[in-house]
Amino acid sequence: MSAAVENRPLSRRQKIMQHLLDNPVALKELRGRMRGARAFIVLTVFLLMLGAFTSLMYVAAAESSTNVSGQVSTGEIGRTLFGGIVAIEMVLVSFIAPAFTAGGISGEREHQTFELLQTTLLPHFSLIMGKLMSSMLYVTLLLLSAIPLQSIAFFFGGVAASEIILSLVIVTVTALLFSTMGIYFSARSKRTLTASLLTYSLAAFIMFGLPIILGSIVFAFGVSVQSVNSTDSQRIMLYAMGFALPAVTALLTQYILINQGTVGIFEYQLSNQQTVHLISPWIPFTILYLALTVLFFYLSVRRVAVIEE
Repeated sequence: MSAAVENRPLSRRQKIMQHLLDNPVALKELRGRMRGARAFIVLTVFLLMLGAFTSLMYVAAAESSTNVSGQVSTGEIGRTLFGGIVAIEMVLVSFIAPAFTAGGISGEREHQTFELLQTTLLPHFSLIMGKLMSSMLYVTLLLLSAIPLQSIAFFFGGVAASEIILSLVIVTVTALLFSTMGIYFSARSKRTLTASLLTYSLAAFIMFGLPIILGSIVFAFGVSVQSVNSTDSQRIMLYAMGFALPAVTALLTQYILINQGTVGIFEYQLSNQQTVHLISPWIPFTILYLALTVLFFYLSVRRVAVIEE
């Protein structure tokens, strides 16, 4: 009976999982990264920075949450701490994740080891997937190590477990996209410095450039969702302005959770007093960023194939 089970052919899903887990590039990258001191130094600095910002935010939140009678709103402190930790964590992870992939291919070419990878007859998909897996596994370690700091907000109240889960989803998807961007620019560039500059420029534009541009348009021209007459245009603006930016998505998702208690569909009142039902921001955000991740991954595989030719 046991022999029959062992000889049973694997399904397609099982073959894919076994192929991913047995990826030699991922194992090599992880062993090299975790055996050195760099990984633990980055982890320590990451937690120290989060801890320092958490302490500062606690002091600021405690002072701002004190009312006239001298009582402190613990729920407000918890929400402020949680939102601040997620924002800082998103910025840190978004700039740490590309650092592990921006030199993935260009570094092999600089050290003249890319030809050795070609001799292994490793498929292009496995090569890119191995580089991406090693980066994301370490990013996952960073995110998991920061959960105790996020959990401090539970002591003050005002934060639900669903908020922590959704924040992890948003931060992870953002880090996944930026990691894949790093691999793509690494495959296109001959030098790691060039790949890093291109990756960080695009990441900074997404994290800071787009919000500044959209905010400037709103401030300069007085354009807002409520100022548009067409209901369809208002819906498009809501999705375009609020659901494509990581920071805005996180803030809107938290706001909807607090005020409407939903993670799927929420109600929004348009300028004509019509109430419409919209999808929670984190859902289209996740779909969009996963689609962009697949696109950059595909372009990376194609680029590596061109290099080998």
